[in-house]
Amino acid sequence: MRVLIAHNAYQQRGGEDTVAESEVELLRHYGHEVETYTRHNDEIVGIAPHVLARQTFWSGRTTAEVDRLIRAWRPDILHVHNTFPLISPSLYWAAARAGVPVVQTLHNFRLLCPQAMFLRDGRNCEDCLGHLPWRGVARRCYRGSAAQSGVLAGMLSVHRALGTYARKVNRYIALNGFCRDKFVQGGLPAGKIAVKPNFVAWDAGRPDQASPGRDNGFLFVGRLSAEKGVDTLARACSGLNSSALRVAGTGPETERLSGLSGVTLLGALSHEEVRAEMGNALALVMPSIWYETFGLVVIEAYSCGLPVIASRLGALAELVRDGETGLLFEPGNARDLAEKMRWARANPEAMTAMGRAARAEYEAKYTPEINYRQLMAIYEAALGDESA
Repeated sequence: MRVLIAHNAYQQRGGEDTVAESEVELLRHYGHEVETYTRHNDEIVGIAPHVLARQTFWSGRTTAEVDRLIRAWRPDILHVHNTFPLISPSLYWAAARAGVPVVQTLHNFRLLCPQAMFLRDGRNCEDCLGHLPWRGVARRCYRGSAAQSGVLAGMLSVHRALGTYARKVNRYIALNGFCRDKFVQGGLPAGKIAVKPNFVAWDAGRPDQASPGRDNGFLFVGRLSAEKGVDTLARACSGLNSSALRVAGTGPETERLSGLSGVTLLGALSHEEVRAEMGNALALVMPSIWYETFGLVVIEAYSCGLPVIASRLGALAELVRDGETGLLFEPGNARDLAEKMRWARANPEAMTAMGRAARAEYEAKYTPEINYRQLMAIYEAALGDESA
């Protein structure tokens, strides 16, 4: 099978970029021919706002380049990760004209919410779910700008009216059942949405969950931004006598954790360095306040035999089985998070058992081999779909 992968990369590298690259490597590992069509948001610098707005609705460059690429390379399937803003939904139309089935991974909630996270003023907001997203414009949900929010809302409204999302995509990939349900509520055809989680290939053999180093405290890995629950984490650590929290990542909320007793800021780390930190921690802490669509770091932790303390919210409540592969706490509740961290400190044997269960969960659901079989089944379904 010849697979064309399309992805609009972000200026600040994130999980979507990692997943797109990992799936290219996975397909090539199994002998597939893979070509990529990429745009990068660094291109936005210097583009006039009205030009960027027009491209967000419909990119003539994308249409022309993808038309040429499909004619020259003749892929069997097009797998799309992100089209916003430079690639645009015109990509789907170019593929449809050429008779190439389209699979779209739903990494965030952009098709339902201009802000993409169902988050407003630090709280979950579903006001645009199942409706035209005009409220997102009135509230300036995208980057605090009515104009930019209007472009996004307009793009979504136009392409819903054109039937782009309902008819020009053969299969969608939701990363879990929670997200699938949200997209069905938002109007995507239920029969076109398959559930396939992300995967990680961090597998150097079964880790030793009984290692004495596992008592080295807690670990946070990720961007230090408001939606990741940094304020909740800071308040929880302030209420602990000795938090022993190590923080891998940077971002606008860094100062919120700076100077707190027991908190060590490690800055940005490589994958190898993160894996080493996971091998020494007692638990990963993930206090997000938005509906994480997946949380790749959770299964990275699982692959290392590391249990996770996470918000009982969105996909995290599905990924983490409370009392089995980790602990769940009330989202935004610093006192509850602090209590869970205290309990973990006081019950190392239970945390070790959860770590073993986390590793078993990884082996059962999140390995490259399992993910490849799931991906092939979705591709085959898309190839047999004549509805788009």
